[in-house]
This record gives sequence, C-alpha cells and structure tokens, in this order.
Amino acid sequence: MYILGIVLNAGALVYAVTDDSPLFAVTFGLVMVYLGVRYWMVSNQ
Repeated sequence: MYILGIVLNAGALVYAVTDDSPLFAVTFGLVMVYLGVRYWMVSNQ
C-alpha cells in the first residue's frame, strides 16, 4: 500500500511541477518522503 501511495504521489508531483504549482509540488514531495520513511520503518520490524 505504501508503494502505491508513493507512485500516486510521484504522478501528482510531476503534474504539479508541470502545472507550475510549487506549493503542491513541495506538499507531494513531503508526503512521498513520509511514506518512504513509514515503509522503511514497517519493513524493518
């Protein structure tokens, strides 16, 4: 589920960058980082 969220956020990040919306791009980037950290934490248990 985390991987799907990261992929969807990557798509939204690309769209936000091409649409020239830096606030949304930063938000999607932070969400991707958060999901990556959560995935790493869950997979190392």
